Amino acid sequence: MGLREWIEGWPVYRQFTDGDRTGRGSAAKSRTSENLRPRTGTADKVVKSICPYCAVGCGQNVYVRDERVVQIEGDPDSPISRGRLCPKGSASLQLTTGDARTHQVLYRRPYATEWESLDLDTAMDMIADRVLSARDEGWQSEVDGVRTNRTLGFASLGGATLDNEENYLLKKLYTALGAVQIENQARI
Repeated sequence: MGLREWIEGWPVYRQFTDGDRTGRGSAAKSRTSENLRPRTGTADKVVKSICPYCAVGCGQNVYVRDERVVQIEGDPDSPISRGRLCPKGSASLQLTTGDARTHQVLYRRPYATEWESLDLDTAMDMIADRVLSARDEGWQSEVDGVRTNRTLGFASLGGATLDNEENYLLKKLYTALGAVQIENQARI
């Protein structure tokens, strides 16, 4: 690339010679950005969805190509968010395609320094065994002569992404198990 080509490619030079005095049009574009195309333009389909992060329920357009998510943007048709997403919602593409996402159950035994992979059935059995064990160890049939039939062996703290129906079912489950310490993060 010669000096003349370099000078003519310089944005300030283009700003004054192309009539783009504010530098917001063609002068602001490089050769690279001139050839860029949006990821949404290559999508096979657009699927409507809801952001999974909080209880607001912002609408999302999920762009899919070859059965893989290629982009997630705010849904302008959503009456809740009108096409806007918070920083977490804007980064939700990483939930599906992020390199840091694990696709297996990881478990670190007590006092261990390394994680090990478990199959899902084994992990679910371990969780069920621990819930029942904590329930039994913390069970109180009576407190000060008053019948209670409760456990203080575990508690539940729900997340704000749960809807009313999910919270209702979790409340029934934990109450049936005898738990009394049941709260939701959205209320804290």
